[in-house]
Amino acid sequence: MATARHILDATDIDRILKRMAFEILEAHKGNHLALIGIHTRGVFLARRLQSHMKHFEGAEVPVGEIDITLYRDDWTQLSAHPVVKKTVIPFSVDGRQIILVDDVLFTGRTIRAAMDALIDFGRPARIELAVLIDRGHRELPIQSNYTGQCLTTRRNEMVNVLLQESDDQDRVTLTGASRAEDGT
Repeated sequence: MATARHILDATDIDRILKRMAFEILEAHKGNHLALIGIHTRGVFLARRLQSHMKHFEGAEVPVGEIDITLYRDDWTQLSAHPVVKKTVIPFSVDGRQIILVDDVLFTGRTIRAAMDALIDFGRPARIELAVLIDRGHRELPIQSNYTGQCLTTRRNEMVNVLLQESDDQDRVTLTGASRAEDGT
């Protein structure tokens, strides 16, 4: 039987995003900075980070959104007809400090695909990564520059990030087989 464990609630998520916004502002001091959210929940998180930055320092940080579906190394295994969302980057990425934003960092493959997609739009000065949850189990040498929370997980567990914009609530849970079922 699958179990679910509460990790973060709406207050926790908001506090984490405020901290991350401060960290990003502190590190970049507004130097040609832009946020690009990875569809789907990374887009919502990028917009929230942008809002916090504007509130804290009046910083007008542009936000874009990127779909990585056709850049994934497993897209042919996911579906014969993958659903491709919009990529909207309303600014030049050339010479910019780009922060990719996603909800969960796991194997690193999504981030690799996002970097491949981003490079098709130009040559950023630097690419960094901001994630709400880092759950480990990397398959590629990718790490987050700005991390909301590190979470120890098993590979067979699932981190579920729910956000108001898509799920009518803000919450993070961890679900997976009980210890007895997975043999531990």
